[in-house]
Amino acid sequence: MSFANTYSGKRVLLTGHTGFKGAWMAEWLLFLGADVTGFSLPSPTLPSLFDQLKLGSRLRHIIGDVRDLSAVRSAVDAAKPDFVFHLAAQPLVRLSYDQPVETYSTNVMGTVNVLEAVRLSGLPCTVVLITTDKCYENKEWVHSYREEDPMGGYDPYSSSKGAAELVIASYRRSYFSSSDSTVKLASARAGNVIGGGDWALDRIVPDCMRALSDGEIIPVRNKIATRPWQHVLEPLSGYLWLGACLANPKHSPFRSQLSSSFNFGPALASNRTVAELVQEILKHWPGKWVDKSDPKAVHEAKLLNLATDKAHHFLGWSSAWPFAETIQQTVAWYRRASETSTDIPALTLGQIQAYEASAQKAGIAWAA
Repeated sequence: MSFANTYSGKRVLLTGHTGFKGAWMAEWLLFLGADVTGFSLPSPTLPSLFDQLKLGSRLRHIIGDVRDLSAVRSAVDAAKPDFVFHLAAQPLVRLSYDQPVETYSTNVMGTVNVLEAVRLSGLPCTVVLITTDKCYENKEWVHSYREEDPMGGYDPYSSSKGAAELVIASYRRSYFSSSDSTVKLASARAGNVIGGGDWALDRIVPDCMRALSDGEIIPVRNKIATRPWQHVLEPLSGYLWLGACLANPKHSPFRSQLSSSFNFGPALASNRTVAELVQEILKHWPGKWVDKSDPKAVHEAKLLNLATDKAHHFLGWSSAWPFAETIQQTVAWYRRASETSTDIPALTLGQIQAYEASAQKAGIAWAA
């Protein structure tokens, strides 16, 4: 009964399905019985979770670029979606310094193109667009950011996501706000997700897993940075439940306020330094790490927390796995994957089912 059987038999267009989060999302949607069309560039890493899950043969797989409006429109026409989840993005802070134009064109104009394709299609659908916790104007203060705080961003990646949020708000007010609109639109903000199958460069967990697998010392470049670490299934559950509530407002008493932005983050206790994260990983896969802090490195935020009161009160959503469980599940996935390549789909689905069971035990709305 997870997500109130919302997605069974429904057509879903998922952008960015070849990426880390997108592949987990595709696997979960297929498990829920959805008819999934994926639209994305080829897998950005080697190996890639998309290939490990053999998703190319299990859904309608369309290679395309969100910067190409005509290609996005063709994908919408082919999928005729009941739901659109827009995850396609250039997701890396450090890469955005090297490729600012690509970052802005993908994250801002890609968002414009998805919204424009939906608008021009005239199809009734529910649209959830994913940005990031880094979209806020980060003051490096202790308190958590709320949905009404100003957009901003120091680096090209963060500011591109802040700009994408402004685009979403403008389209909502300009085209989808009337009472008779057949398009329901919301945005979701989350970040620092971890979990099995992330093979990206310049991310601390994949860096740890590669080093441990090769018997090498883990290089840690920003040990004092604090982040709200959460398993990838946490925000995905928020996206799916937000979509379900938008499509069927009886799931939430706050019907008129669902077409807006929502933060999805872990409990406050999961806000840990990078050093604490690495030390927790080493409890499950023994090894060593070394401080490789570079005083000349590009700017990255040191403090960043999200307030999730709105998701809790409006959607009945909360985190299901605490920090220790998140790390244990993540390391277990990589260790098992290093031993076998054939069981990765079963391993991944097993963790989805374990997460659903934890959410049900906790009485979280989407799983109750």
